[in-house]
Amino acid sequence: MQKRQRELSALTPSASAEGLPDIRRARSVGIGRAHAKTIVLGEHAVVYGAPALALPVPQLAVTASAGWSARTPGDSGDVSLTMTGSASRPVATQASDWLQRLTAEFRSTMDVTDDVHLDVILDCAIPPGRGLGSSAACARAVVFALADLFDREVTPQTAFDLVQTAENVAHGRASGVDATAVGASGPLLFQQGHAEELPIGCEGLFIVADSGEVGRTKDAVGLLREGFQRHPGAQERFVSRATELTDASRHALADDEPERLGSHMTEYHELLRAAGLSTDRIDVLVEGALGAGSLGAKITGGGMGGCVLALTRSEQASAVTRRLHEAGAVQTWVVPLRGFTGHGR
Repeated sequence: MQKRQRELSALTPSASAEGLPDIRRARSVGIGRAHAKTIVLGEHAVVYGAPALALPVPQLAVTASAGWSARTPGDSGDVSLTMTGSASRPVATQASDWLQRLTAEFRSTMDVTDDVHLDVILDCAIPPGRGLGSSAACARAVVFALADLFDREVTPQTAFDLVQTAENVAHGRASGVDATAVGASGPLLFQQGHAEELPIGCEGLFIVADSGEVGRTKDAVGLLREGFQRHPGAQERFVSRATELTDASRHALADDEPERLGSHMTEYHELLRAAGLSTDRIDVLVEGALGAGSLGAKITGGGMGGCVLALTRSEQASAVTRRLHEAGAVQTWVVPLRGFTGHGR
């Protein structure tokens, strides 16, 4: 028992000659969690004020663990990051960039004055660069891990604002849909910073298929913006059509019209493809899903790589999933609408 007490004491900063603070807390580790998301319709247009439909993907989760230690002369910055799994060096470097900003904002917003070094571990099952919200989910998990560590209450608005801080570092101008959806319990309609729960009247399955191609949201946003600048009126036409499809789809989702929802998804894919945001591999996956009986299929997320989202009836799910793998999908996940039935009513 005395040995264990000495170990815990060694982890706990206390007032000393070096001026270390006394943190009067019970916990020495904080835990936070979040999950992936996928965009059903509205990506890119949402940045210009149009609505977007977002779907949580609870099968893909991230857990953040946050601890603290006394500063040492060799510490660089206020926080260190460890990422488990197969994250590449560029991904870890990018995460370290937004993490530094996020922790600074957390300290300021939540009035954390304790001068301690933070150690963050991210265990993320969400593949990066696939349009699944990995950076936003990691940031949200960190926010709640820090809140747990420092015994702070985080309101939904504060959580959103803090995640947006990280998203703007990672992607440039972020719409906010990812920051909202990675903490949602069901499908959402998001527009200009406001989110509302969507009533769900449909059954069926969404199948998310990973193309294996890494996309960069910042590059895709820039490509689209350049196209708008070169062609007068293109932005207005794109946003208007995206809004029509998204509004129609929210009603189809509520009114048990999966065929209409699927058709709008495929039309939205054509809208993004015409803007140069798809790839040959993505198009092959979309065609494969439709050929196997999917009600609709499209690229999801920023584009120029990433994932395909297909809507299918339950009895067609096996055939669609098999065809997606035959067409080159490296992995797939199934999100049943049944789990959200009645959501938002």
